[in-house]
Amino acid sequence: MLILSVESSCDETAVAVVENGRKILADEIFSQVALHEIYGGVVPEIAARSHLEVITYLADRALDKAGISRREIDAVACTYAPGLIGAVLVGVNFAKSAALALGVPLIPVHHIRGHIAANYLAFPELEPPFLCLAISGGNTMLVDVRDYTDMAVLGRTRDDAAGECFDKSARVLGLGYPGGKPIDELSKQGDDRAYDLPRPAVHGDNPYDMSFSGLKTAVVNIAHHAEQTGEALDKAGLAASLCRAVSESLVGRTMDAAKALGQTQIAVAGGVAANSRIRADFEAACAKAGKKLFVPPLRLCGDNAAMIGAQGYYELLAGHTAGSDLNAYATKAL
Repeated sequence: MLILSVESSCDETAVAVVENGRKILADEIFSQVALHEIYGGVVPEIAARSHLEVITYLADRALDKAGISRREIDAVACTYAPGLIGAVLVGVNFAKSAALALGVPLIPVHHIRGHIAANYLAFPELEPPFLCLAISGGNTMLVDVRDYTDMAVLGRTRDDAAGECFDKSARVLGLGYPGGKPIDELSKQGDDRAYDLPRPAVHGDNPYDMSFSGLKTAVVNIAHHAEQTGEALDKAGLAASLCRAVSESLVGRTMDAAKALGQTQIAVAGGVAANSRIRADFEAACAKAGKKLFVPPLRLCGDNAAMIGAQGYYELLAGHTAGSDLNAYATKAL
């Protein structure tokens, strides 16, 4: 089964062709980083207009790269939530038009489900049930993947996502946007105990909920204090200390949840899964606990359409299709 899939939830426009939810035939991506870099973050209106400009071209290029014709497409999948509403609408409307024109099913896919499904593309042997930590610029949640379309959120951030913490910290350190990669690279040059950063406590009954706003504020305050007093700021040490703090918050909760649920398989997904400290800490923790770890290659950690096609395949098998009244949503439960 060949699925044409579309992703436009933020600042990457992507169109892919995926076969049977596991094989990538084409995955075309246009990054808007250069458009938003001067603003220090994504400008929603610019993002939406850019999606409009390139999405048709990317679809044609994906079909050419896959070596198939439009008539061979069996279904069209798209991200319909969550994301920047204007950006998501572009992908949804393109997908609706394509499905109608081709006379094939339209499959709505939740963005986070797509990130989780990136692991199916990287690891053909992976099947539910497993535990997955989904970490990105806008979302951080711990998900019990019971089946391909049966998932339960065990815990989530109460405020900022882990990726947002990295982005805002990178900005105050003068590392530019997006901040995840430069923070990661700089951290490799520093001492991860240079600064005593907080591990924000989360009050309530759920031990798997997280918080990163206090950690972000601590980094900002340290940088501002150094600037105002003329003290030397160890940027590499601060980046390393930040990566350690974020990783310990994520890895610890994930391993606790895996133990409580008796899960032997742990997956990590999303853009922040590209962070080298987080990947290394998960490898060490899973090796110690005897758990099998699945982390996608870097190219499948960020936003892409192949992951939407992978999850779309399983949504289609479950009968989860939509009509021409499908809408886009800025926020939506998993």
